[in-house]
Amino acid sequence: MSASSPVIKIKARAKKHSRFLILIGSVLMLVTIVLSHYYWQALRLVLIFLILLSLIIIMTGLLKRLEPKYSLLLNPLGMDYCHRYGHWHLNWQQIRNINHIKETSGLDRLELPYIGIRLYDLDSLANQISPRLANRLIHEQKPLIAFAIIHQLLSLEQGQLNFSPYQLSSGKVVKGPLAAFLHHSQAIYTGFGYHLVIPESNTDRELHEFCQLLKQCQSSAHHYL
Repeated sequence: MSASSPVIKIKARAKKHSRFLILIGSVLMLVTIVLSHYYWQALRLVLIFLILLSLIIIMTGLLKRLEPKYSLLLNPLGMDYCHRYGHWHLNWQQIRNINHIKETSGLDRLELPYIGIRLYDLDSLANQISPRLANRLIHEQKPLIAFAIIHQLLSLEQGQLNFSPYQLSSGKVVKGPLAAFLHHSQAIYTGFGYHLVIPESNTDRELHEFCQLLKQCQSSAHHYL
């Protein structure tokens, strides 16, 4: 990709308000410390609660600050998913389908807070994700697996962590956290029809709009190749 190629930079919602939270938490901590000098004996439990609350607010703000500046980078060749534990990259040609994940529960149509990505094969993903990020995503996506089990999209056995070696279609055997993530991705595919998911918190707009953006980028990619 040349330096002049267009790049769409997505800033995650999860990163917003980090400075505000740190400021509010710091002010609350300062006020609590001042009050404790005068009312510690009378309001000890209340002051301890406020100190803990201010620490939680500050830590939340700091964690938001540690998130990458951009959660997704979209360019004519493909997309990069950026996470504080690593990143994955996919070329548009490796993606079969992109959609907002929706499921039916009884008479209700549920819209889950995820964008689903269906690949042509998992080999491409195995070569484009770090073991550290793979391990982290397994834990972050536990609610999605739990939803699939509760709604009988997956059996309890299918939803369990699987650390056994994973054999790619090329014949290569993958082990460790990466193998566990590939088994996890296969379970996600069995339950929902997608290998990868992007949570709503990592987008900068409504999910249906973001889904359309990804589809437009994919359909327009051939103009730049």
